[in-house]
Amino acid sequence: MTTPFRSLPDDRRPRIAVLDDYMGVAHRLADWSRIKARADVSFLTEAIPETEMSARLRGFDAICLLRERSAIPADLLRALPELRAIAATGRQNRTLDYDTARDLGIAVMTTSGSGNGIYATVELAWGLIISLMRHIPEECAAMRAGAWQTRPGNALYGRTIGLVGLGKLGGRMALIAKAFGMEVVAWSPNLTPDRAEAAGATLVPKAELLERADVVSLHLVLGQTTRGVIGAADLARMKPGAILINTARGPLVDTSALIDALQAGRLRGAGIDVYDHEPLPANAPIRQVPNALVTPHLGYSVEETFTAFYRETVENLENWLDGRPSRLAGS
Repeated sequence: MTTPFRSLPDDRRPRIAVLDDYMGVAHRLADWSRIKARADVSFLTEAIPETEMSARLRGFDAICLLRERSAIPADLLRALPELRAIAATGRQNRTLDYDTARDLGIAVMTTSGSGNGIYATVELAWGLIISLMRHIPEECAAMRAGAWQTRPGNALYGRTIGLVGLGKLGGRMALIAKAFGMEVVAWSPNLTPDRAEAAGATLVPKAELLERADVVSLHLVLGQTTRGVIGAADLARMKPGAILINTARGPLVDTSALIDALQAGRLRGAGIDVYDHEPLPANAPIRQVPNALVTPHLGYSVEETFTAFYRETVENLENWLDGRPSRLAGS
């Protein structure tokens, strides 16, 4: 038997919180006027600590999530008796307990997938690769200090990229690598030779990929079998002067082992866009490693993706206010 959705409040205006709007853009990328005419909307630009979530979200009837920036587990849902709806972005959110929300009568609405975010993440990965290979951050800093040409970089042509994961993003990485004139090798736990060949790559054992690749780029989904897929022993296998790129999920890599490898000079550098805990604490050691090029999870964070997300979020909220929640999870 399906649990009926919690009804809208009948003694006051509904209250809606838009979570994790770090860049403060949600309000201008969609037309919220029809929602604001019927409900009180709060745009929260700071991340809420996990220990404060229940207190900060208490009293809101609906919350809007931007992908997986805030975890919404079962115990938090049970601590929010007034929560009636969740407007989540993307088709699937691994940090949201859908089953508990359904059992509590909370309507969970979704949007279409990341769209341009897939392309944007791959573009960022190549930006990190080229920046590291050509020393772009260092040369920019040197220019600002008055210097001119302080170190030579390296071309990508003729080098080897190792793709750990060859799904949608990994496949696009392979396509672009070919355009640069690179050899492409790939590995993942379930990759087959035929699928690798179809994507323009050669399937090799993980150890061989690490030993051969000048660039190792991660494009795996985080799960029980992939957590820590790149550890100290794997980093030690990488050829001297290689670079590691992670635009997928932070826990795929042993961060402490990566810092050790970078500080010891065993790797040329690393381009990191994702972290074990986000937002990354200000005192996180990786921030201070000179040959780590770190970015604040910019992968899918482009205006085109956010515009699509928030416009569909507004549509979902309007339909929910009308009593007919749309794009329901699992439907």
